[in-house]
Amino acid sequence: MASKIFYLFLLIVAHSQLHALVSGDDIFIQNTCKNTKYYDLCLSSLKSNPNSSKADTKGLAGIMVGIGKANATSTSSFLSNVLVRAANDTALKTVLKECADKYTYAGDALQGSAQDLANEAYDFANVQVTAASDYPNVCHNLFKSNPGLVYPPELATREDGLKQLCDVALGIIDTLLN
Repeated sequence: MASKIFYLFLLIVAHSQLHALVSGDDIFIQNTCKNTKYYDLCLSSLKSNPNSSKADTKGLAGIMVGIGKANATSTSSFLSNVLVRAANDTALKTVLKECADKYTYAGDALQGSAQDLANEAYDFANVQVTAASDYPNVCHNLFKSNPGLVYPPELATREDGLKQLCDVALGIIDTLLN
């Protein structure tokens, strides 16, 4: 009977320690996200990735860069699909193709940033993420330079999303630079 009580005690202690570890991971993620411009976006993005609970700061930065890359790739695909439907409007087709290319470049820059993070070249990772966040501006400016074209609301939402994801990644990378 005493051994059963002892094992029950060990099980309770082990469970409480496991809970403390999970809570500790949440606290680490929360503290990391406090260093970013978009705390809620950071928190929800990192908590949606199961690898976050075991990641260090470099790992969390890599996860955010990966989420940004997925956003850029998705937006490039979205633009390619819109491009197919805009077959009759040459100006729109040209701008959409350029925009799709810019989002592809943003994805490439984020991929480069992931490599830089892996190599602990945090300053270069920072530069790559900064470049990735700027590519959507080029797309937006292409629409502005063609007065007959309207910047699609869906694209504006995606542009803001990528910029915010990049800002979060930059906030985390900044902690690695200090």
